[in-house]
Amino acid sequence: MGRGSSGLRTGPPAPRSAARQRLDRLVREAVKFGAVGGAGVLVNLLVFNLVRHGTELQVVRASVIATVVAIVFNYIGFRYFTYRDRDKSGRTKELTLFLLFSAVGLVIENGVLYAATYGFGWDSPLQSNIFKFVGIGVATLFRFWSYRTWVFKALPAKEAVASAESFLATATEVKKPRPTQRVP
Repeated sequence: MGRGSSGLRTGPPAPRSAARQRLDRLVREAVKFGAVGGAGVLVNLLVFNLVRHGTELQVVRASVIATVVAIVFNYIGFRYFTYRDRDKSGRTKELTLFLLFSAVGLVIENGVLYAATYGFGWDSPLQSNIFKFVGIGVATLFRFWSYRTWVFKALPAKEAVASAESFLATATEVKKPRPTQRVP
């Protein structure tokens, strides 16, 4: 063991508890999800404002188009960055579930904008962007939960696999008869 700059002995870091490891993995996942989602929000808002101000479409229709573009962008980011280590078998099922949960998110996101626009009459460009952003936030909570739970399923943890393999190896050794030693 070496000595740290304070003169105290330093050793290998103490092993983390299982709960701490799960929390660390969840935090890393949330940060990656947030990075892709943040870029998706920018794509969503950019396309929304381009369509809203560049065409004569109504605000919610422009928002739906922007949300669909962001869904495609996000799928690519989630599959190849955030959840690249997750189970890749069954891509058809994965994509189907992703589109299903994304559609629910689309309804949540644009439902907030619809209520603000047609329920309260808040239709200025600033108000539309604020409620578009609020809708994205509410829908993001649902999407994070649904994507990590149903779409991009986790593979078994390496520690659990190693533990199971060592248990099986020990169990196999116990069952095998051990050769007896002959004493002359």
